[in-house]
Amino acid sequence: MAKGPPAHPEMRHYVNRSGWLRAAVLGANDGIVSTSALIVGVAAAEPEVKTVFLAGFAGLVAGAMSMSAGEYVSVSSQSDIEKADIAREIKSLEQNPETEINELVQIYEERGLSEGTARTVALELTEHDALGAHVRDELGLSEVLSARPFEAALASGMTFSVAAAVPLVAAVLAPAGSIITVVLAVTVLALIVLGALGAYAGGAPKGPAMLRVVVWGIFAMAVSALLGRLFGVVV
Repeated sequence: MAKGPPAHPEMRHYVNRSGWLRAAVLGANDGIVSTSALIVGVAAAEPEVKTVFLAGFAGLVAGAMSMSAGEYVSVSSQSDIEKADIAREIKSLEQNPETEINELVQIYEERGLSEGTARTVALELTEHDALGAHVRDELGLSEVLSARPFEAALASGMTFSVAAAVPLVAAVLAPAGSIITVVLAVTVLALIVLGALGAYAGGAPKGPAMLRVVVWGIFAMAVSALLGRLFGVVV
């Protein structure tokens, strides 16, 4: 059956971006903060540009690989859970079809439908696509929000690399003796831009997103610096 035109063609929805956008923002934020912290720590101990660059570049490569691998493993775990639940649902539909219909009826009643309407809806959806109805309404899964390990890994790894390159380039181009000051200033600016871009991509207000990213980014770097000072290690 062909789908008709959307009821509100002028209204855009961004929920379909939530999977890769979450991974992208996480990767970019970690790329900026972790690389900046590494560069500042190395620059404080050894201000030679070559040393700072090598340390920062090593951190960029290792961080990008780590973020990609971490996203793939974690999102794959989510995907495994989803697949296992769907497999159980398929088995239950084969063995207990009436029980499954009653489950849908109860779900629709809890959403506000009368018992008669809920049963009619449950029967019609079961006849049309029983598994799809249960996956969507009982398990709360959808094609838009389903786990995509490769997409998350790629988004996280790429954005980490691009974001980590910002403080790295700033360190290389900074005047002698000003690496730390320049990197910190560029880091704050990069976090502001990241918050704005993330909000724009998700269709959300920019102010709260920018403030959130900047505050937590600065907090993370401050904690790293404090721990380094407390334990006598440059972080």
